[in-house]
Amino acid sequence: MQTSVLKNYPAGVPHTVDPEQYRSLGQLFEESFKRYADRPFSVCMEKWMSYRELDELSAALGAWLQSRGLEPGARVAIMLPNIPQFAVTMAAVLRAGYTCVNVNPLYTARELEHQLKDSGATSIVILENFAHTLEQVIERTGIQHVVVTAMGDLLGGLYGQWITFAVRNLAKMVPAYKLPLDKGRTVTRFSNAVSEGRGRTLAPTSDTLDSIAFLQYTGGTTGLSKGAVLTHRNIVAATLQAEAWFTPALGKAGDLSKVNSIAALPLYHIFALTLCLLAIRQGSHLTLIPNPRDMRKFIAVLKKRPFHMLPAVNTLFNGLLMQPDLKTVDFSTLFVSQAGGMAASEGTAQRWQEATGCAMIEGWGMSETCAIGTNNPVMNTTFSGTIGLPLPGIEIAIKDDAGQTLPEGEAGELCIKGPNVMVGYYNQPAETAAAFTADGFMRTGDIAVMMSDGQSRIVDRKKDMILVSGFNVFPNELENVISLCPGVVECAAVGVPDERQGEAIKVFVVRRDASLSEEDVLRYCHDRLTGYKRPKHIEFRDALPKTNVGKILRRELRPAAH
Repeated sequence: MQTSVLKNYPAGVPHTVDPEQYRSLGQLFEESFKRYADRPFSVCMEKWMSYRELDELSAALGAWLQSRGLEPGARVAIMLPNIPQFAVTMAAVLRAGYTCVNVNPLYTARELEHQLKDSGATSIVILENFAHTLEQVIERTGIQHVVVTAMGDLLGGLYGQWITFAVRNLAKMVPAYKLPLDKGRTVTRFSNAVSEGRGRTLAPTSDTLDSIAFLQYTGGTTGLSKGAVLTHRNIVAATLQAEAWFTPALGKAGDLSKVNSIAALPLYHIFALTLCLLAIRQGSHLTLIPNPRDMRKFIAVLKKRPFHMLPAVNTLFNGLLMQPDLKTVDFSTLFVSQAGGMAASEGTAQRWQEATGCAMIEGWGMSETCAIGTNNPVMNTTFSGTIGLPLPGIEIAIKDDAGQTLPEGEAGELCIKGPNVMVGYYNQPAETAAAFTADGFMRTGDIAVMMSDGQSRIVDRKKDMILVSGFNVFPNELENVISLCPGVVECAAVGVPDERQGEAIKVFVVRRDASLSEEDVLRYCHDRLTGYKRPKHIEFRDALPKTNVGKILRRELRPAAH
């Protein structure tokens, strides 16, 4: 690590971490579960789960999965929102010797089919609210075992039953579905799988730090998402790096078991997932927010008990700031307001600090780096406008297109090396080769400048990626979908500044049918793209700017889009 970085490192933060202290992520889990057995792990809709319960439930579900005869390393898809079943399933899959494939529950059938087929998933644990999407594609995937859970399954007795009834019958949030049982496929209720597993013993696995823990899907420049291969070593390292960096602030709570982190960001997303793993490592607890879009209920939860860490994307901080009730929340114990996933704006940071007394701390990371990369020191009392310093064991370099490291102050591609960086993209050797420099740094596609104090500042993005509320959207995917809309000749998608989302999607369309309307295109997108990928603006053009070989010049459309 550069001398300028170490010289400015926060006091008490180690310069490296040692993933080798564990043989696998499963060992980390089991040690934490036993050490913190009597501590609370999570609270959701006022139902608490202890580390002992997390241990017992995940061991039972893991043993049940093993009884299905899955091969070691088999891919198990997890399609769940922020409910207690998520951590139970994640721990079960990893402790049983399998690989987690996190799936956005809001995916359309097309997106779900691609991820299930690409990952080679043979099992899936899914909330019944989304089973109708699985029904549409299951016959074209390798899924053999489906575990279906209801919202109230782990919320306890009559209360849990009431929640499930309300979600199904009052809110009508569970569309009818029928999953086929041909070709030896099994469909099992979550509660039955756990009950059956309790009578079995979880067999030890042969996992090592080099085994695959997660296939974490991220946007693909080819128009299809690709799976970042994250090993047990990557995940253990990222967990230890997060612990080293955040402990100085969280230690102010006195006892880490009292630390309450707000899990409003989706746990299937790498940002929240890594913070969940941090909680397990340090024995703190999470407040699960299943639906952060319901700001009124979200703020009601914040008022219930002291909380110490609030990770969010800029849009979520903005959304909270717009609520009149925010001023009724007690922020006196909020030690870390962690911003990431998208650029944090100075205006939002300033308003947040005025409203809460807690400075917004910005960091930078990617799915490919287990969300860990750089971060501002957590004891900062003001927003810096930079992405901070590399975390322990991480090296950052600013390189030119030839892979040569540039001097301080010069803009180039931000590149990263460290034990948390993925080994590559699943089944994508060409993409993997292109992602790494000759000296082993991963190219990020972000243009940055490193300053004399070792901090970096993002200045632009090299790729055409659009960042909507912290989610990566690649124009090629949108263009591939919209080009199939009846009446469309060709199209181009770009990002435009958006006060609420950071960026919104604008699509320029050349139509062959003059009667094709904006509403037609938006409706077509609504049926085929998940929420954050849907365009907000449509503009019809007679032609699109192109290179002499016919490639659409998105950069010429961006000024017109602003």
